[in-house]
Formats: sequence, structure tokens, C-alpha cells
Amino acid sequence: MYRYRGKIWSEADIERIRCIIAIAPGVDRAKLARQVCEVFDWRMRDGQLKQMACRVAMLRMQDDGLIQLPPSRAKPRSRISGADFTSAASDPQPNLDISVSELKDLRLELVAKGKPLRLWNEFIARYHYLGYGVMPGAQLRYFIKSEEQILGVMGFGGAAWKVAPRDTFIGWTASEREKNLHLIINQTRFLILPWVRCQNLASKSLAMAKRRIGKDWQERYAYTPVLLETFVDTSKFHGTCYKADNWTCVGLTQGRTRNDRLNTISVPVKSIWVFPLVPHFRQELLGQHD
Repeated sequence: MYRYRGKIWSEADIERIRCIIAIAPGVDRAKLARQVCEVFDWRMRDGQLKQMACRVAMLRMQDDGLIQLPPSRAKPRSRISGADFTSAASDPQPNLDISVSELKDLRLELVAKGKPLRLWNEFIARYHYLGYGVMPGAQLRYFIKSEEQILGVMGFGGAAWKVAPRDTFIGWTASEREKNLHLIINQTRFLILPWVRCQNLASKSLAMAKRRIGKDWQERYAYTPVLLETFVDTSKFHGTCYKADNWTCVGLTQGRTRNDRLNTISVPVKSIWVFPLVPHFRQELLGQHD
């Protein structure tokens, strides 16, 4: 048995994927992922096929020598530098020194596809220390705005598969985690634009996100998350805004990536912060419904 992207795959499943690849010579990876999702009926909660997760899973299978994918037709874009996004729309603005109380119509605005999404990506690529990265699976992005001025951006996606301090905090078993992990969402990106100097804007933005993320997620994906998580690079930040917004630090990562099967990849240690979105979040995550 194998596990990729949170799904268990048997040897028979792997052989079935090999057959799908063999009978479709010349088909690109995106179409293969769609076919595999359809064959295994692998879908998100809203019924959409989990094509991006499937593409990642098949890449891991290839890395482990289980399958052989056709050559990629696209230039890899899993990590893009700020130089790749340099339109005038995201150019630096004059410094804005202002207090939160002075900001008018402070709000979060969901990022739509098209130009808004490209601008969100551009801000992240140019000004976030992690740069641009593809977010697979369920996800929501926001602009932090005052009137029509963008002050920052944030993005939410799927939770990390296994995080020992978080899992201990919840108290669930591996099978409970596998069944209910979708009820946790991860704040994958958070950026106040570098020319914005506004004390407490970060914690205020987090508070606004907590109030609306559940409803927005329900409307987009037909289920409501019960816990937020995020990871803060301890070599760069102290998590001050999360502490100010009453998040709980449950521990530290071990300094390895999720794909580091041989424990050879060293990455910065990160503090792990969580915030419950509902009072009985543990019962929900443990599947202990009334």
C-alpha cells in the first residue's frame, strides 16, 4: 500500500494507472490526471475532480519508480521569482504611515479569476519572502483593502498532512485525521505590502479573516472548516500578530519538508499556530457529533 496526497493506493491501483498511461500515448499530464481522477472518482467536497492533487501524486509515484509519466510539455512554474511578475500594477507605492483607526472601509475582498488573481500572484511573487507557489486543492485568496487601495494579501489552502504538535493538540488518531483533515485550512500566505506602515493592521486583518472564512469556504466548497493553522518561520518572525489575535502556538516543526522521505532536506524551523473557528472543534475533528 502507498500513500500520496492523503489517499491510499494499492498495488492494483498503481497497475491501473500504468495501464491508463500505456493506452493513451501522447496524452499530456493534465489529461492523464483528469482520467485517473475519473477512474478512481477522486473528488473534492464540492464534487470537482482533484486534478492538481492527482498530478502531484503521480509525480511522487514517478519519483518512487512506480510509474513513468510522459515528458512534461510545460515549463515548471511551481516556484517563480519576483522578476517574472513585474507589471506596473504591483510597483512600489509611496509610504503610507497611518493608524488602523484612520483607515476607511477596511475590509477583505475575495480575489476573482483573471486580472485580480494575476495581481495577487504578482504581489506575492515580488514581495513575499517565500515567493510565488502553486496552491493545489481547495483555496481562497483575499485582498486587504481600504476603500480602493490594496494594503496586503492573504491566501488559504489545504492543511498540512501530518504535523505532530498540531495532531497532539487535537488528540486524533491517524484514521480520524485522514477522514477529517479537510476541516482544517492553512493560511499559506500573508503579506502586508512593504510600503504600508500601519501598526496592528496584521492582527486586524487576521480578525476579519476569522469572521468570514467559514462562510466563504462553505459557499465555495460546500462545507465549513473548524480550525485554522499557519506556520511562521522562526528565523524571520516571532508570530506577534498571531499572538495579538489570540492564536495558540502548539509547537515547532522539525525543519523538514513534507516530501523529505529520507530526512535529508533541511528547512527553517517554523512555529505552528492554530485558531478554532467553532467552540467544539475537537469533537468535529474527532468525528464525535451529537
